[in-house]
Amino acid sequence: MDPVKKSLWSLHLTVVLLGATALFSKIIPLSATDITFGRAIVACLMLFSIIKISGGKIRLGSVKDYLIAITLGLLMASHWVSYFAAMQYSSVSVGMIALFTFPVITVLLEPFFEGIRLVWQDILSALVVLFGIYLIVPEVNLDNDVTLGIMIGIGSALLYALRNLIMRKYFSHYSGSLSMAYQTLVIVLCLSFFVSPAIGQASQQTYIWLAVLGTLLTALPHTLIATSLKHLRAKTFSLVACMQPLYGVILAIVLLDEQPTWQTLCGGLLVISAAIYETINAQKLHNKDK
Repeated sequence: MDPVKKSLWSLHLTVVLLGATALFSKIIPLSATDITFGRAIVACLMLFSIIKISGGKIRLGSVKDYLIAITLGLLMASHWVSYFAAMQYSSVSVGMIALFTFPVITVLLEPFFEGIRLVWQDILSALVVLFGIYLIVPEVNLDNDVTLGIMIGIGSALLYALRNLIMRKYFSHYSGSLSMAYQTLVIVLCLSFFVSPAIGQASQQTYIWLAVLGTLLTALPHTLIATSLKHLRAKTFSLVACMQPLYGVILAIVLLDEQPTWQTLCGGLLVISAAIYETINAQKLHNKDK
């Protein structure tokens, strides 16, 4: 098979696997913190093993890089915990749509990192996302679990956007696998102070689900991403990645019997459309600057 076609199929598989992580917020009977801790342990062991077996370097280049890795890990820990919590409070569909406000949040934060100016199209995208979220929110009251889940999901998106911007600016000289390996290590170390006794008393089935989440849905996708980017443009990766909430919502409907309302579907369409637009626009600007 042609390497580009093979990489494209691999990328779609990757996005489906990442979209499936959302289901485990409902499948695994643990808190968001415990799920994240278990996921990180398994992923960390697997990622470092893959790097070692493939002959890659594990040590970072400087003390500064280790400090950046710690910062990225802390942001990722907060992002993962809030990601699972958002869906536990609301639903997989609502949580994933709220998370995918992150491309527009990224655009709004970029001027502080890259020294670029916002344009009116970016402001319009932000307004579209706000309207999309407005459609999903049942009432402006944090006593409503769905509203609370949306707010937590947007907070998770903010953390994810910050992590991505910092990683791109200060840590992009390392592979995605090595970067994630260190981030999962930091997640394990920092969350070890916050996990509940429930994780030690979990059933065998729960441990199996955590192993699946950490290997097939975390370590494997991030390894496949690094492989796919050898043959695909970053633009292609970004556009396919925008399909993640669509795959996640479909899986939630089929496997969890979720029934999103028409407001959720319309709001999700607006949020994802804005994410796709910003992805395409960012790539155009990048090509123009070359």
